[in-house]
Amino acid sequence: MAKPTGFIEYDRKEVRHRRVAERLKDYFEIDVPLSPEELTIQAARCMDCGIPFCHGYGCPVVNRIPEFNDLVYHGRWEDACEVLHRTNNFPEITGRICPAPCEAACTLNLNDDPVLIKHIEWQIVERGWEEGWIVPRPAAVKTGRRVAIVGSGPAGLAAAQQLARAGHDVTVYEKDEKPGGLLRFGIPDFKLDKRILDRRLEQMRAEGVRFENGVAVGEDVSLNYLRKRFDAILLAMGAGEPRNLDAPGRGLENVHFALEFLAQQNRLNAGLPVPPEKRISAEGKIVVVIGGGDTGSDCIGTANRQGAKEVHQFEILPEPPKERAFENPWPIWPVILRTSTSQEEGCTRRWSVLTKKLSGFGATVQTLHGCSVEWKRDEAGRMAMKEIPGSDFTMDVDLVLLAMGFVHVVHAGLVEELGLNLDSRGNIEIDENFMTSQPGVFAAGDAQRGASLVVWGIRDGRDAAAGVDRWLKEKI
Repeated sequence: MAKPTGFIEYDRKEVRHRRVAERLKDYFEIDVPLSPEELTIQAARCMDCGIPFCHGYGCPVVNRIPEFNDLVYHGRWEDACEVLHRTNNFPEITGRICPAPCEAACTLNLNDDPVLIKHIEWQIVERGWEEGWIVPRPAAVKTGRRVAIVGSGPAGLAAAQQLARAGHDVTVYEKDEKPGGLLRFGIPDFKLDKRILDRRLEQMRAEGVRFENGVAVGEDVSLNYLRKRFDAILLAMGAGEPRNLDAPGRGLENVHFALEFLAQQNRLNAGLPVPPEKRISAEGKIVVVIGGGDTGSDCIGTANRQGAKEVHQFEILPEPPKERAFENPWPIWPVILRTSTSQEEGCTRRWSVLTKKLSGFGATVQTLHGCSVEWKRDEAGRMAMKEIPGSDFTMDVDLVLLAMGFVHVVHAGLVEELGLNLDSRGNIEIDENFMTSQPGVFAAGDAQRGASLVVWGIRDGRDAAAGVDRWLKEKI
């Protein structure tokens, strides 16, 4: 452990952010890193808790958190960097955007503030890049086996790196102009600077991973081609089917899925072309974001940076409690009220709101019609929604962004062409080796799990790579 009495002597120090007035003028990252001296003190708070729920329960990739905290406290940063990379391919990404279930499961979180695990992780890997400790690790021996990976999000990238290091020839197919998936075109730059992603991709290229960008598998290249050229195929396309708004007026102009809006801004930031006639802008507009999760929060931050007149966020679920409910005990993820940095920048939040209709003049949305709802348990004990009589309201609106999550992988195209078995939620069904119902075809990440966290994508990518590697070795 670090310092035996550290958790008694030191308080948690939160990560600072750039001032709101300053950061709203650009798309640069907003966090201000703590100093190495401050990090040493924060690492000292990691206690000898006996059973570290942070990594055994809270962390999907099972980061060895107490170990790297101890190494940071003793100034052994290079060793900490090596320990971190044993379990996580992209700690510089999870250290920025992960919601930190590890901190929620920290034993200190029982009756105190948890250890600053997420930021310590970020600082370790950033120091690793600065000091030159993170270098390409190409395989010493090649197997001669070829693997095609469809999709370059966190699951596809983690699997690609693991398989390349195992000696296989890996080609990643990405339908967009550049690799990264939602990491590049979904997460705003103010949360994840794309240079962070690009430097890791360069490492992967040096390790032998090939990227074929702007290639839609099933359209630009056929499945038959992949079957003939590669020994195994891994599907990592994500859960790309967004949950839609089932209400009259959904087809009006200026009603868009959140990812359409977010991806456009990321493309503009990167200097990639966006046709003027397809540009979605919040400038000077009254914006309503439907959906209260992280994607909705990203829409708020982006709309404010574009110069929105007003931003409103509607969530159909009730407002969470400020503290854990009795039925939501530690170390389970706490369902509590949170305010994101984007929400701090300016928005009106409303809970228990149902959008019933959108209307407008001609084809353009102008009015949102909604009502308040209440949630009660039915006879079976399940939560059921009911409209509150007399709560109907209307409001002026110029832009509606749908951020209600994703239901499952897109079925049209690859999934249907391969005839893959699906689970009850519409996700690709896999076995213990992450193989689908088609021999030699594997699936990882949100495509088989459903919409989840980036850190779960990394975990699934690593596990799927291990399954692919085992299967290929059995064929030799």
